[in-house]
Amino acid sequence: MSSSPTILPTDEPRPIDIIAVAAPPPVVLAYGIGVDSTALLIELEARGEAPDLVLTADPGAEKPETYEYQKLIAAWMVARHIPYEVVRYVPRRFKHWPPYYSILANVLTNATLPSISLGRHSCSLKWKVAPQDAFLKQWAPAKAAWARGQKVVRLIGYDASPADTRRYAHASALDDPLFDCRYPLRDWNWTRDRCVARIEAAGLPVPPKSSCFFCGAIRPDEVRALPPWCLRLIVLIEARAEPRLRTVEGLWRRSTKTKPGRITDFIRGERLLPEAEIDAIRRDAPTDLIRFQDAASIVPVGERPTMEEWLDRFNAGLMEAV
Repeated sequence: MSSSPTILPTDEPRPIDIIAVAAPPPVVLAYGIGVDSTALLIELEARGEAPDLVLTADPGAEKPETYEYQKLIAAWMVARHIPYEVVRYVPRRFKHWPPYYSILANVLTNATLPSISLGRHSCSLKWKVAPQDAFLKQWAPAKAAWARGQKVVRLIGYDASPADTRRYAHASALDDPLFDCRYPLRDWNWTRDRCVARIEAAGLPVPPKSSCFFCGAIRPDEVRALPPWCLRLIVLIEARAEPRLRTVEGLWRRSTKTKPGRITDFIRGERLLPEAEIDAIRRDAPTDLIRFQDAASIVPVGERPTMEEWLDRFNAGLMEAV
């Protein structure tokens, strides 16, 4: 007759093993309010893969219709509970200048043109990439991911067209220790036309081309569509920078067979502003701005009027400001 086995303490049931699984890294969409990034946002939401955060950097000088579209798409995201943040680059050092808080006020302060008009491409780095990075470095989900040794996933809306293929070739070669940049539109082989079709299929209007209204890459038809207050500021920017220009004529750099180097000349030729108004801005506004800067330089920095205050005067009364 067999005996029952002896149960030793070591034979007691073991507790269930628990395997710790790290949380997935947060996903952030760099949203430029243009066609590609809008199509990417819509498709991700439709697939149930909405990003943890949508992030826009505002340089403070987008075309008016871009700001109108931003209101529309922000409401669309609110309805779908997609977190959305808008950030800006905030300058810290003004030396003896009035403080400024936009790329427009920046170029007027320094009597220069945006970098693209000077053959460089640092505008987007300073006014778009840098403020997004600064925000994310303080964003709790990103800090937690980095503490776990992960990279934050950054989604970028480069499509499969030849132009974006060149941009992708440069961007994808960079190794960022904090961000894992991904390009879903390229993975899906979506062209710009496919992006337009996706936006229309969602019942949304197609966003306008996103850029500053005085960008050196702006096309003639885009200039024609600008409201007068934007045209006046373009005239002011070129007049303010003109004494310091050596290798370029204006925002469009150099004259070609299809357009002049100065957008002011195009505005004049197309009669988008009255001749007398253009002449008055060029003659008087830069001098008044210099007087404003000189007066501000003797005021303690915390009490100085800002460049935005001068621009408000210029925009509100035009030549009353000068």
